[in-house]
Amino acid sequence: MKYDKINKNLFVENRKKFVQELKPNSIAIFNSNDIMPTNADGTMPFKQNSDLFWLTGVDQEESMLVLFPDCKEERYKEFLLLKETSPLIAVWEGKKLTKDDAFSVSGINSVFWNSKKEDLLSRLIKQSDGLFLNKNEHARSSCLVETRDDRFWRWCENNFPKKSIASSASIMHNLRSVKSEIEVDLIKKACDITESGFRKILPFVKPGVAEYEIEAEFIREFIRKKSSGFAYEPIIASGQNACVLHYTQNNSFCKKGDVLLLDVGAEYANYASDMTRSIPVSGRFLKRQKAVYNAVLGVMKQATSLLVPGTLLSDYHKAVGFLMEEALVNLGLLNIKEIKNQSKEKPAYKKYFMHGTSHFLGLDVHDVGLFDRPIKKGMVFTCEPGIYIPKK
Repeated sequence: MKYDKINKNLFVENRKKFVQELKPNSIAIFNSNDIMPTNADGTMPFKQNSDLFWLTGVDQEESMLVLFPDCKEERYKEFLLLKETSPLIAVWEGKKLTKDDAFSVSGINSVFWNSKKEDLLSRLIKQSDGLFLNKNEHARSSCLVETRDDRFWRWCENNFPKKSIASSASIMHNLRSVKSEIEVDLIKKACDITESGFRKILPFVKPGVAEYEIEAEFIREFIRKKSSGFAYEPIIASGQNACVLHYTQNNSFCKKGDVLLLDVGAEYANYASDMTRSIPVSGRFLKRQKAVYNAVLGVMKQATSLLVPGTLLSDYHKAVGFLMEEALVNLGLLNIKEIKNQSKEKPAYKKYFMHGTSHFLGLDVHDVGLFDRPIKKGMVFTCEPGIYIPKK
C-alpha cells in the first residue's frame, strides 16, 4: 500500500462499537471484496470492502473477520481468516500478511488461514443464536454482480437453514457515519492531496489543452502524494460538457471563453475526497460567468453554515433549495410566476440545479449514513451546489 500505516487503535475501537450493537450470542461475519476479472487473465485493481476495512484495516483479498463476543473460547471472540502465503505467491503476487502483520494492522490476536474456514465457521455458527452478515445496502447501489458477501450469505442459508440471519448494514451505516479524529485526519489528507493536484493544474489550463491532459496532471500529483489515484471517475468537463452531470469521457479540448468544471477527488488510505470547482479556461471569467460563479459560491457558503449538529438533512436540502431559488431569480433565470406555479415534487430551481447539495463522505465517496437522523458531530459531508445553463 502506498499510504502510511494507520494506528490500529482506530480499528480496535471500531470493533468495540460494533459488538455493543450485537444481539446476545450472535456471530457477525465480514468478507473482503473479490478481485474482479476483466478479460483473458486480466483483473481490475483490488478495492477492499469498506466495512471490513473499517473494522480491521486489512487491505488484502480473500480475508474475513469473525466477531463472536459471547463465545466461550477466548480466541474465537474475534479473529481473522486470511490467505496463506507461499514462496510461489510471494514471487508472483508479492508479500501477503503474516499473522504478526495482521495483528500489527488490526490489533486482532487470533489469525487463522483460510484452509480452516469451513470447519471453524460451521462449529462456531452452530453455537450461536443467530448471524449478522454483511451486504451492500447503499441507497444508490444497483449492482447486478454477485459479490463474495452474496455467496457467503447463500452458503449460510444452505448450511444453517434454522439460524436467523440479519443484515449488519443498519449497524454499520449508523457507526460509520460518525468519524473519529483519526478518520477525519485521513479524509483531510485526501483533501490536501486533491488541493495539491488542483493547484498544479491551474497554470496548466489554457485554450487548446485537452481534458485528458488535465486528468493526467491530476493523477500524477495524486500518486506522487501516496494516493492510489482518483476516489471516483473524474469529471473534467469544458464548455457544454459541464452540463452533463456524469460526463467522464474527458476527451474534448478546452476552448477560449469556456468554463471548465472539475469534479475530482483523491483517495488516501481508502478514504475519499470530493472536490468540485469551476475555472475559466482563458484565465478570467466573462461578466455573465462571474455572476453565475458568485451566485453558486454564495449558496455554497450559506449551505455550509447550515450543516450543524441537530439539523435534519431533509430540512437542510429544503433550505438550500430556497437559497438556490433566490439566486436563480437574481440571475434572471427564474421568475416569480414560475416559482408560484411550481410543484412540491418538482421545484422550479431543479431546471438549473438537478442534484442534491450534500452527501456523506468517508471510505466511499457516497459514504453510508442514515439520512433520516439528525446530523451529529463527527459526520463529514460534501457541500456542492451548482447551476447548469445548457444554452450560452
